[in-house]
Amino acid sequence: MTKKSFLIILSIFLSILLSGCTESSHELSGELKSSENSISGSSGTGNDVLYQVSTIDALLQGVYDGVLSFRELKTHGDFGLGTIDGLDGEMLALDGNYYQVKTDGIAYPVSDNMTTPFATVNHFETDESLRLEKPMNLTELEQHLDRNLPSGNLFYAIRVDGNFSYLKARSVPKQEKPYPKLADAVSNQTIFEFKNVSGTLVGFRTPDFVSGINVPGYHIHFLSANRSAGGHVLELELENGTAALDTTTAFFMELPTSGNFSKVELGQDLKADLETVEK
Repeated sequence: MTKKSFLIILSIFLSILLSGCTESSHELSGELKSSENSISGSSGTGNDVLYQVSTIDALLQGVYDGVLSFRELKTHGDFGLGTIDGLDGEMLALDGNYYQVKTDGIAYPVSDNMTTPFATVNHFETDESLRLEKPMNLTELEQHLDRNLPSGNLFYAIRVDGNFSYLKARSVPKQEKPYPKLADAVSNQTIFEFKNVSGTLVGFRTPDFVSGINVPGYHIHFLSANRSAGGHVLELELENGTAALDTTTAFFMELPTSGNFSKVELGQDLKADLETVEK
């Protein structure tokens, strides 16, 4: 083979090799672009995203200043729960309508310009429905739901429409600065007891590994069928109803950049405080 022939063959080989590398580069670039689009789709605005403002441990330590308007929160979900600026009652969202349950037990519409220090919402889409045909208390209801969940390591939005022979709920009064810890604030809570009432449970079940971020296990609020009353659920006796489960595999959290959030120590073990607050 002459030197000239060798150079021609080498030139053709390199041309083919570089062409292949370019095609592979384009394919890889396409994969990265697809991956980036997938990630950007989980920005807290999709239907399968659990969107949260602040952390439960910050709330436990008295970080009650509202940091996000309900006008903005509504863009992230039509279903959920939380509280209002200054810990002014219990908040819940159902079918796109947001309510504030004050210490008089009445459910008031939430205006767009009001703000929240802590909230968890999503765009509710039923993945599974369960008939609840026998009486059960809150613990039994939670155990029954657990037996029907695909995994304890995922997030679930839980909606239960039912008839209750008894339901015990609460709300807390608006707090004044300097804010007390949540365990102290709920010592002044108002208790509501409903008998033979129909309504909806609005709640979430979050996995144990988010302890400190959200309430591990179940966190549930109640709204009466006529949407006039409700509160944070403490106990219940369900007669019958239907449960709708929305499995949510993406989680997006926004942290406050103002107020006391940046100053509070969030590394503490607050399980005892959380137990006091939830029960």
